[in-house]
Amino acid sequence: MELLVKGRVDYPPTYAEMQDFTALRTPDAPDALWICEHPAVYTQGLAGKTDHILSPGSIPVVQTNRGGQVTYHGPGQVVAYPLIDLRRAGYFVKEYVYRIEESVIRTLAHFGVTGHRVAGSPGIYVRLDDPFSHARLQQPSPRPFPASGRGSERPPLPLAGEGGGEGDPFRGLGKIAALGIKVSRHCSYHGVALNVAMDLEPFTRINPCGYAGLQTVDLRTIGVSVTWQEAADVLGQKLITYLAP
Repeated sequence: MELLVKGRVDYPPTYAEMQDFTALRTPDAPDALWICEHPAVYTQGLAGKTDHILSPGSIPVVQTNRGGQVTYHGPGQVVAYPLIDLRRAGYFVKEYVYRIEESVIRTLAHFGVTGHRVAGSPGIYVRLDDPFSHARLQQPSPRPFPASGRGSERPPLPLAGEGGGEGDPFRGLGKIAALGIKVSRHCSYHGVALNVAMDLEPFTRINPCGYAGLQTVDLRTIGVSVTWQEAADVLGQKLITYLAP
């Protein structure tokens, strides 16, 4: 896999470049991993609903062909785009998502933070009361994992922040990494975004990933001081390791 650290680049041309890379790649073309950072932008997934974009203000909204709902990219966030031939790698979409999430969990562990999965909601979360706790989450009954990462509508879950009852899968959690992918001709693009040291206010202008009241955090918020480059280096190496065939 060829690693390319692009630094800060605008989202629309990077999105177009991913599409071109995937459309033009041959069966023997090497896989690639792009690591970058974007200026402020909201990106909307195929299944995205406009009512989840509450008040974008001057931040542009870009419609994309990835799975999932709306999310925010901005300075201080490490965005990783694995461009992988999944058929050649030997695993399917569900395992691919699991491997990306595992890479983020191992990256957080490198910095002493415990990351968690929430059944039926791709991405990685941390405990707000103790991000360093190794205790397992007590979650509601598991929900079916999405059939694919290609824009399938997720089964409904209780809305975060509305009562915080026993059925709220996000109770006490903050989302620290969002995931959205597209697979075309067995080849992946789009990817994962890890929040490092951001202005988190733009997340309050949307329902992050389609969940009202879902709190978004970054490493700085939970007390971890790390540079963008340090986080990018660790995440890049974890992705190379865990996405290997």
